[in-house]
Order: sequence, then structure tokens, then C-alpha cells
Amino acid sequence: MNVIQTEIPDVLILEPQVFGDERGFFYESYNERVFREATGLEVSFVQDNHSRSVHGVLRGLHYQLPPAAQGKLVRCTVGEVFDVAVDIRQSSASFGKWVGVCLSAENRRQLWIPEGFAHGFLVVSEVAEFLYKTTNFYAPALERTIRWDDPELKIDWPSTGTNPVLAPKDMLGKSVSEVEVFA
Repeated sequence: MNVIQTEIPDVLILEPQVFGDERGFFYESYNERVFREATGLEVSFVQDNHSRSVHGVLRGLHYQLPPAAQGKLVRCTVGEVFDVAVDIRQSSASFGKWVGVCLSAENRRQLWIPEGFAHGFLVVSEVAEFLYKTTNFYAPALERTIRWDDPELKIDWPSTGTNPVLAPKDMLGKSVSEVEVFA
């Protein structure tokens, strides 16, 4: 596994070792020991989620407050997304900064997003299937949403030729200065 540092040191891009030939390919999408040795992190995943979205769908920016804060290991298995992690830890030197990464079935990259980050993605292919491994269970009462187009964050989302398609809860997202964040 190759680990690539991002502009925010705690957010990591992971590239698995892929074995391929004329028959297709094989790779370990997750191995606890390899993950720990490559990243230096000891995490326990408790829930896997799988979403399917069509072109132009934007999901996020979501996070959960303690005690249900979640770290996420995410990847796209069909299609392509532009994936974003926003640092919402007030004590962090990178508070309010974001990292954007292309995740696709083709590049097989994964993104590690630790607790204290809001997360979202935009589907740039016709369809995308997205997998999440989370370190805590879904807790709707502790889930929060930041506006995808928050002018304070200035996220440079790629153009899909149309306005993003949002879920009702994402339409109600607030600015980073209006939401509860991490200490």
C-alpha cells in the first residue's frame, strides 16, 4: 500500500497494490495490519456503507459530533467522484481548510478522513458507487451538515454542467461559522 500525504497531514490518500493480468485484477481493499503499518493508525471499523448516485449528485458535507464522531475510509468502486474533507477542528492549524481528491474505479484510491472532518463528494461520472468504512455507528441526532457551497470554505468543486443535485438535508446545511465544530 502506498500512502500519499495531502495538504492536511491527517487526511491520507491510500493506493492499494493491484495485481492484474488479462483476466482482470485483484487487490486487498482493506487489511488491518497493512493499514496500521502503512499509516501508523490503529482504528476499528464498525460499519460499512454503500451508496449509488447519478451524475451531478453532491452528498455532504456531513459529520457527526462526539461521542459518535466518525473516522472514514472511503473509495469509489464504480465511476468517479470528487471527494472532499474539511477540517473542522478549531484547535487545528488547518481549521476551515479542505482537501479534494478524485476517487474512481479506475485509480482505486481510498481516502482516510479522521474524526473532526466534514466529508462530501460530487459525482462526476454518469453513475458512481461509493463505499465507506466508519469507526462509529450512524447517529442521526449527532449528524450535522455544512453547506457544500459555504463561501467561507471556498471549495473548488469541479463543474458537472448542471447545478448539484442535493438531498433535502444538504439543502439545509449551514455555514462552518454557524455549526457546532470540534474543539
